[in-house]
Amino acid sequence: MNWRDTFRSGLEAIRTHRLRSGLTMLGIVIGISSVILTVGLGLGAQDAVRAQIDALGRNLLIVSPGSATSADGVRGGFGSASTLTAADAAALADDSVAPDVAAVAPVTTSSATLTAGTTNWTSSVVGTTPSWLPVRNRELLTGRFLTANDTGVVVLGPDTAAELFAGRGAVGQRVTVAGRPMTVVGVLASTGGSDDDLAVLPIGTAAAVTGSATGSVSTIYVQAASEDTLSAAHQEVDALLRNLHGVKEADFSIASQESLLETANATNRTLTILLGGVAAISLLVGGIGVMNIMLVAVTERIREIGLRKALGATPAAIRRQFLVEAGVLGACGGLLGVALGVAGAFALPNLIDQPVSLSMLAIVAAIGVSLAIGLGFGVYPASRAARLTPIDALRSE
Repeated sequence: MNWRDTFRSGLEAIRTHRLRSGLTMLGIVIGISSVILTVGLGLGAQDAVRAQIDALGRNLLIVSPGSATSADGVRGGFGSASTLTAADAAALADDSVAPDVAAVAPVTTSSATLTAGTTNWTSSVVGTTPSWLPVRNRELLTGRFLTANDTGVVVLGPDTAAELFAGRGAVGQRVTVAGRPMTVVGVLASTGGSDDDLAVLPIGTAAAVTGSATGSVSTIYVQAASEDTLSAAHQEVDALLRNLHGVKEADFSIASQESLLETANATNRTLTILLGGVAAISLLVGGIGVMNIMLVAVTERIREIGLRKALGATPAAIRRQFLVEAGVLGACGGLLGVALGVAGAFALPNLIDQPVSLSMLAIVAAIGVSLAIGLGFGVYPASRAARLTPIDALRSE
């Protein structure tokens, strides 16, 4: 029996027992589709995290204040102290002191009520300098951004502008921020995140509006000259701030995009491995189903096997016949599982608001694994069929 006849015989045996073959493939279909969706969800989560971190700005270092200790000796977390100042930001922007730093944007943050006519909205108020726009990698939808000499002006986030002006052009309109009249000079483009609801003021104006300490800042955003110089910029910022503050133990913290990305991706990888393990169990169950159905096929077809051997079929030919059947079951299950997984990758984001990124490597590997499962779990039934002697098989009831 040549390979063509072997495949034809295997497909005929599967076609004869369609329902049984379909139920056998079901475990593999579920396992393969689960693997594709699990990997896709993991990759989608990593892409989403990277996009969110990139939205903070490019080649970015985020400098936060240290912790404060209360009169009772209770220490707060990082950011609870007021250890960073506008003077620190100005020193970091000096090329002669920090040559690997491209730009610096000091920021103060608070919350205030904005009023436009009879409409009011409570939003985040960000006090900063003109360098904030490129450092944070933001773009303008309309109007302009702050300049060094601006006072009494505000740039609104897209959500804030929509809440206050409800479709009307915001640029040129008057808005009151915490009781102080301001002129809207620009509206930021959307990032699709929480940063769309904010009002950006000149840093001096923000301090006067919110009553915060003059010169104190809540965060300093530092943009490195390039991705390759991010580590050097980190060392320069750390050394300069320690020197300015006269401390050996840092009273500030520096976070980079890479550290944030690594932390988030480590969590995503752990979840992906966990869910992948569940999917692997489904594949194992599917493989056991293939072995079970092939053992049943051997039992049902003992007389056929005996007749083939009596007509000259070798044990290798018998073994090959049953391996082909098992392999076809595994491969068909894999292809159906891939189709279900790809369909799920397009449908799932609309149901759970979570991106799914398809991986061609995962798809190819899934098909290969399903074929391997079919062949691997079909070895024992095929070998059992090949070991049958013609006389015992022919007289079997």
